[in-house]
Amino acid sequence: MLFDGQTIKLELQDNGVAELRFERGDEPVNKLDRLTFDELRRALELIAATPAVKGVLITSAKEAFIVGADIFEFTAVFKQTQGEVVAFVAENSKIITMLSDLPVPTVAAINGLALGGGLEIALGADYRVMSSAAKIGFPEIHLGIFPGYGGTVRLPRLIGLPASAEWIISGAQQTPETALRQGAIDAIATPDVLRAIALAKLGQAIEGEAEQRRRRLDLKRGLPHSKAEAAELLANAKAQAGKALPHLPAAHFAVELLEEAAGLERDAALALEAEAFGKAAKTQAAASLVRIFINEQALKKTARGYAKTASPVRKAAVVGAGVMGGGIAYQSAARGVPIIMKDIADHALDLGMTEARKLLARQVEQGRLAQDKADAILSAITPSLSYDGFDAVDVAIEAVVEDIAVKKTVLRDIEALVGARAIIASNTSSLRIGDLAEGLQRPENFIGMHFFNPVARMALIEVVRGAKTSEDAVATIVGYATALGKTPIVVQDCPGFVVNRTLTPYLLAFLRLVHDGVDFIEIDRVMESFGWPMGPAYLIDVIGMDISHHVVDIVSAGFPERMQISFTSAIDVLLREKRLGQKNGHGFYKYANDSKGRPRKEADPETERLLAEARPNGKSEICEADIIERMMLPLILETARCVEDGVVASPGEADMSLILGLGLPRYLGGALQYADHLGLASVVERADKWANLGAIYRPSERLREIAARGALIYPT
Repeated sequence: MLFDGQTIKLELQDNGVAELRFERGDEPVNKLDRLTFDELRRALELIAATPAVKGVLITSAKEAFIVGADIFEFTAVFKQTQGEVVAFVAENSKIITMLSDLPVPTVAAINGLALGGGLEIALGADYRVMSSAAKIGFPEIHLGIFPGYGGTVRLPRLIGLPASAEWIISGAQQTPETALRQGAIDAIATPDVLRAIALAKLGQAIEGEAEQRRRRLDLKRGLPHSKAEAAELLANAKAQAGKALPHLPAAHFAVELLEEAAGLERDAALALEAEAFGKAAKTQAAASLVRIFINEQALKKTARGYAKTASPVRKAAVVGAGVMGGGIAYQSAARGVPIIMKDIADHALDLGMTEARKLLARQVEQGRLAQDKADAILSAITPSLSYDGFDAVDVAIEAVVEDIAVKKTVLRDIEALVGARAIIASNTSSLRIGDLAEGLQRPENFIGMHFFNPVARMALIEVVRGAKTSEDAVATIVGYATALGKTPIVVQDCPGFVVNRTLTPYLLAFLRLVHDGVDFIEIDRVMESFGWPMGPAYLIDVIGMDISHHVVDIVSAGFPERMQISFTSAIDVLLREKRLGQKNGHGFYKYANDSKGRPRKEADPETERLLAEARPNGKSEICEADIIERMMLPLILETARCVEDGVVASPGEADMSLILGLGLPRYLGGALQYADHLGLASVVERADKWANLGAIYRPSERLREIAARGALIYPT
C-alpha cells in the first residue's frame, strides 16, 4: 500500500499498475472535499515520485464513482469573497491537472454515478471506460453554478463546443451510449468485466506511449476555432441560456466562458474558468439554490427518521372523487398502494377515473410507462359508491368539499368503518384539524394530509399535526406521502397551515393594489418577470375564484388582527358575477381551450368594467419595484411568523413549503432566504414604509429584534 488515506487508497500491483481507489471510510458515497483533494494531491505526488509505476487505474470502492463536491462545504466557500472563491476552485483544479500531467498513462473505470467534480476527475484521466449501469453529467447548473474543476475546458476538447454546452446548461445525466457516441468516454463495459476492460485499456496505453502523448498534447491545445466560429457554434446554446436571465445567470456565464476560452491553451482556459466560476458563485441564485439543496437534504433526513417508526400502508381509501380524488387515487395506485375511491355520485366517480386514465395515458404517450403497466395501475383503483372494503384500509383520506359540517359528517362515517389502528387524514386546505377532530372517538388517529392541485405534479404534502394527533399517525402519513413520491413537511395546526396562511397576505396585498387602481394585468406581468410561474390574478383564476375567496376568508378570520380588509375586493366583485376562473371560462381573464384542450387566457374587456367598483379612485400607476415590494413583503413577514409560532420546525421547512406548494421562484431560495439576501434591516425599513396600508406590513417584534442585531434568519 503506497498510500492509505481516509478517502483514497493507493496500491501498486506487481505489473507496475497503481490502483488509485476512492474509498471514503464508512460513508455510502465518495465526494470531493478538502480532505479528499488533500489526499489526492499527496497520492499523485507519490505516483510521480515512484519509478516503478507504469500506469494508473482510477477506481471506486463504492456503488457510485464520485457523486460530486461536498455541497455543505461549498456553503462556507460561497460566503467568502469572489477572489477567495476563485483561489479555492483554482487550487482544486490544479490537483486534477496534476492527474492529467502524470508521467504515466491513466484510465478511469467509471463504475457508477460520476457527477460534477466526479466527472471532472474522470476527465482528468487519459482514457475512460464506463459501466453500462453508470451515468455521468454536470448537474451544477441546478445549484446556480457550472463545472469549476476543469469541466468546461476538458469536455469541449473531447466532444466539441455545442455538445459540451448542452451537457453543462441542461445539467442532465448522460447514458454510456451517448457519452461514447459523442467521445466523452472510450469504451463501455458490463459491470462484471469493467475492471478487466479498464486494465486492458491501460495496458494498451502503456504500450502505445506515442498515441497517449499525442492525445495529451491535443487536450492541452486550444480548440481549432476562431472566436467568431466559436460564437456561431454556441449561438443556439446562448439563446437557450438567455431565457433564464436575469434570475438564473449561470448558464449564460457558462456559454460565454466556453466561447471565450475556446481558442486558449488548457492552462489559460482553466484560469478563465476559475474566474468565471467565482462570478457565478457570488450570485443570488447560487446562494439560494445551494440553500434549497441543503433544505431538501434536511427534509429527506427528517422523513427517514419518521420512516423508522412508520406503520406500513398496504391499502388506502379516498372519500371524494372528482379531479382531486382521482389525482390522489392515481398517485397511490401508481406507487404500488391499491386504493378505494369512494363518492356518493356516479358522475364524480367517472370524473375521478377519467382523471386517473388521463394521467396514465400521458405517461404511456411519453414512453414512460408500458400500456400493460398502466392497465394494472388503473385496476388498482376501485371506484365505489359504498364504504365496502374500508375495514381493510390502513389510511383513509377525506377529500370532500371544503365545508366543516360536511367534512365532520364524513369523518365520523369513516371512523365508524375503518379498523381501530387505521389513520384517517383530511385533505383540508384551510380548516383547523382540531376543529375537524371534534366528535371523533380516536382523535389520536386523525391528521391533516393536504395535497396540492394538480396532485400528479405538485411535490408538497403538508402533514398537519393536530393537538391530539399521535406520533404513530404522523410517522405513518409521512411514510405514506414519501412512498407516493411526494415531499412531506410536518406542520402544526393553524388556519391555512403554512402555504395558505402565507398565501393569504400575498393575495390581500394584490387585492389592495387593485383597490388602489393598479392594473391587475400589469401586476401579473411584473410578478411573472420577477420569477413567479403565474401572477396573482392568473393564480386566483387557476385555483378558482370561489376557492380563493373561501381560503382568504377562513385564514383571515383566523388572524383578524392582521388580515382583515375593509373594502370590496376584486374577488368579491367577480365572484358575485359568478366568474369562477378557469373552471367556467371567466375570471380576471377569459379562457378558451387550445388545440390540446388546455385553457389559454386572454384579456377580457368585461373585467375592466366590473372592476370599477373594486377601485373607487380609478386607475393609477406605480413602479415595478413598488409592486414587487408590496406583494413580497407580506409573504416574507407571515412566513417568519410561521417559524416564530412553531408552525414549522425550521426556516428551511417554511421556505421549502412555499417553493414546493406555491411555486415561489427558486432563485429566491424561499421567502426567508430572500429576506436574508435583502438584509433584515432593509426588510423592516421597507415594511415600515408601507405601514399605512395595513397590518400585513407589520413586522413581528421578534423579526425587528433580529434585524436590530444585524443577524440573519438562517444561522451562519
